[in-house]
Amino acid sequence: MRILSAADIKKVMSMKDAIAADKVALQVYSEKKCNIPLRANLNIPEYDGQSLYMYGYVAPAKASGVKIVSVYPHNIEKGLTSVPATMVVLNSETGEVNCLMDGTYLTQLRTGAVAGAATDELAREDSHVFALFGTGGQAESQLEAVLNVRPIREVKVFDISAERAQAFAAKMQAEYGQKFNVEIKAVASAAQALEDADIVTAVTTAKKAVFDGSLLKRGAHVNGVGSYTPDMAEIPEYVLTHAGKVYVDTFDAVKESGDIIQPIKNGAFKETQITGELGEKLAGFKPGRSSQDELTFFETTGSAVLDLVVSQKIYEAAVKAGIGQVITL
Repeated sequence: MRILSAADIKKVMSMKDAIAADKVALQVYSEKKCNIPLRANLNIPEYDGQSLYMYGYVAPAKASGVKIVSVYPHNIEKGLTSVPATMVVLNSETGEVNCLMDGTYLTQLRTGAVAGAATDELAREDSHVFALFGTGGQAESQLEAVLNVRPIREVKVFDISAERAQAFAAKMQAEYGQKFNVEIKAVASAAQALEDADIVTAVTTAKKAVFDGSLLKRGAHVNGVGSYTPDMAEIPEYVLTHAGKVYVDTFDAVKESGDIIQPIKNGAFKETQITGELGEKLAGFKPGRSSQDELTFFETTGSAVLDLVVSQKIYEAAVKAGIGQVITL
C-alpha cells in the first residue's frame, strides 16, 4: 500500500495533468461509462460531526475507490482541521487497497482543475484579465488552473476582508508572478475586480451574490465554485438569465447549489435552460461558445468521478516515479 502526502502529490501531478484528468472524468461521466452512486452521509451527533463517503468505479480509467471527507467544526478548538479528508484508492482488478492519499489537497487540485477545464472549453482565447472572488483554501488552485489555460496578464483579487485579499495576492504574486508573467493584486471593491475581467471565478461561502452581474464585460466567462448547498448563492441571478451557455459539472448541481436552485425557485430561470454537462460538450454532444460577445457560465459542486480519475492518475504516476511511502499490512 502506497501512502502519498500532499507534497508527494505535488511532485507527480501538475495542474495541467489534473485538468486533463478532469476532462476525461467529466466526459466518461456524461457518456455514462462509470458507476457513481450518491454519496453516503453519516451523522455523528455526539460531536456535531458528519462523515461523507464519495465512492464509485470508472471503468475506462481503471479507477475505483472512496474519498472520506469529515466535517467536524469543533476540531478547530483542538488545533485540527475541521474538514479532514483521505482518498482510498483500490485496485479495480483485485479490489485491494493500493493507496492512501491526502484527500484535502486532492480536493483542492481536482476542484481547481474542473474550473480550469470549463475555462479552457468556454472562455475566449484572448482572455487576459481574471477576477477572483474569495481567498480561502480553494482559491489558490482556482488561480493556478486559470493561469494554465489562458494568457492572463492581470489578476484582481477581492475578498470581504481586505487584509486577507492583500495577503493572498502578495503570496500568489511571489508564487506565480514570474512563472506566468502576471500581475496579481488585491482590489478594494467587487466592481473594481470586474473592470475588464474576461474570466470571473467565485469561490466563497456567501449566501448572497458577491458581485453585480450587470457590470460583467461582454463575452466574459464565469465559474461558480463555492456554492454547494441550497442557501449558498454567490453568483448573481443575472448571470444565469443572461448567459448564452450554462454548463454544470453534473446535474447534481441543480439539487445542491443555491446559485441554480434559487433562480429556479424565483421563476427567473428554468432547469431546461441549462445547456448541459461540461462532459457533453467535451464529447461533442453540446455546443461551446458561439460568439466573442456571449456570456458563458459554469457551475461545479463536485463529484466522486473527479476524485476517482485524478487519484488513479496520481497513483500511477507515483508508482512510476517511486514516490511515497510503501507499507505492508
